[in-house]
Amino acid sequence: MKKTKYTPGDYKLLVKRSLAGLGIFAGEDIPKGACLMEYFGRTLEPKEEYTINSKYLFEINSKKTIDGSIRENKARYFNHSCRPNAEADIVKGHVYIMSLRKIKKGEEVLYDYGKEYWNEYIKPHGCRCPKCSEKTTKPTTKSKAKAKATKK
Repeated sequence: MKKTKYTPGDYKLLVKRSLAGLGIFAGEDIPKGACLMEYFGRTLEPKEEYTINSKYLFEINSKKTIDGSIRENKARYFNHSCRPNAEADIVKGHVYIMSLRKIKKGEEVLYDYGKEYWNEYIKPHGCRCPKCSEKTTKPTTKSKAKAKATKK
């Protein structure tokens, strides 16, 4: 088989606990522009999109949606981020997860799920990506000063 830009590399990717549940982490340094994995699963009939109970749906276009809930699809564990280090490329009806920059060993691999998904599923519960979690857990200047004062 001829290798292309969209041939997934043999990178060590680990499924581990993350801020949003389970996530994919780099088990080694990954270069910018690398194809990490294909997101795959059963193609749904148009009527099924609205009746199926799956949170792993990936819309390719208005006529094709993939249900990626099958166990063999490890790409279902890539989480959303408002500051992603990867992206989903749709090529000829297939979805490939590509690195946007160098990803360091131990770093979670994340991509932006898009505005429609974000508004419908993430916004109502609050975003748990590293960027947004950082905002809610960062100590304020006042609490930093208080912490310094109590250390004495």
